[in-house]
Amino acid sequence: MNIFSWVFPAVVAVVAAVRLWLLDRQWRHVQAHRALVPAAFRDTISAESHARSADYACAQARVSMAETVVEALLLLALTLGGGLAGILAFWAGSGAPVVVWGVGAVLTVGLLVALAGLPFRIYRTFRVEAEFGFNRRSSGLFIGDLLQEGVLTLLLAGPLVAAFLVLMDRGGLLWWLYAWGLWTAFTLTLTWLYPKWIAPLFHEFTPLEEPRLRQRILGLLQRCGFSLKGVYVMDASRRTTHGNAYFTGMGRAKRVVFFDTLLDTLAPPEVEAVLAHELGHYRLAHIRSGFVLNVLATLGVMALLAWLRGEGWFYTGLGVARPSDPAFLTLLVLTGPWFAFFLQPLGAWWSRRRELEADAFAARYSDPDALAQALVALYRVNASTLTPDPLYARTFHSHPSPIERVQALKGE
Repeated sequence: MNIFSWVFPAVVAVVAAVRLWLLDRQWRHVQAHRALVPAAFRDTISAESHARSADYACAQARVSMAETVVEALLLLALTLGGGLAGILAFWAGSGAPVVVWGVGAVLTVGLLVALAGLPFRIYRTFRVEAEFGFNRRSSGLFIGDLLQEGVLTLLLAGPLVAAFLVLMDRGGLLWWLYAWGLWTAFTLTLTWLYPKWIAPLFHEFTPLEEPRLRQRILGLLQRCGFSLKGVYVMDASRRTTHGNAYFTGMGRAKRVVFFDTLLDTLAPPEVEAVLAHELGHYRLAHIRSGFVLNVLATLGVMALLAWLRGEGWFYTGLGVARPSDPAFLTLLVLTGPWFAFFLQPLGAWWSRRRELEADAFAARYSDPDALAQALVALYRVNASTLTPDPLYARTFHSHPSPIERVQALKGE
């Protein structure tokens, strides 16, 4: 036991308490405004839809509260409770090389964390999402997705963890720099692979072929001076009624993907405006600058880890008496998100700023009124609350409030 044995649970308690407090604020604020549609949306959002969105947000908040408590307790059980130490001892006793048993230990902990989160995932899918009419995923499809995700995780995470352990063992004083290069290369490769090889494991993607809409999109691309590998429609309706669109890929592999549920909801001018917003993220270098910022931040984190790896108090303070590279990696994966929580508001602010910039880009190259109408339609079909708690939104929301976005598009 050392002072870190007291600091760490204090940090976990503070983060969990802040999360619960913010979720409670969100629940109370949304409930307090359940019966009153904001003035800017009274002509487009019915009182019934607004109340449904409020109930959906509150249901999600209740699940997140329980999940926060379970995550905190599991983390303390694995660290100070000795769970991780037992897992490491079990695998180390196998007699296998450290790289082999290290991968086994890391993946075992990952499996335990996934299993602890599975009941909440099931509840969200088959209770909350189903209750509000969003879920279309059968139990068979749900299990199939889980199995595919598990296999994909093994194929990607296993070799990556092994490579990190080899670099830590043989990389000398500069292991962290080599590890940073490996992580950067892995991220780039995954970004390139995702649209063509990974996403199709879970969804079917077909080129957008509707003639009038395609003509609109070609005209938009020409106005923007933009070339794409393709514009695709994803069969989201197999799993959900939520609608969305996103930009993915890099280089010649970049593409825009529309949920089929979104195309069923929006008129062609609104789809064009949504695409203009997605193109804005690329044209304004949001994707490229975000990647560069992430790479630089990772470099700083790796340098910090190079120092932390040799500090005995880090291990003993988290319930691991025998320092090892597998223990180090596992402890980082377990504890990192809890310390990173304090940066959450900054990341959310940065994301909201970029969303407004992408909206402004879309307003220049498409109809701003159509984008405003699309946003309203998406908030309605996704049951997104129009009245989130301001502090909760500033901490967690990656997108500005609907009122802020619509007012910005109308120049108010």
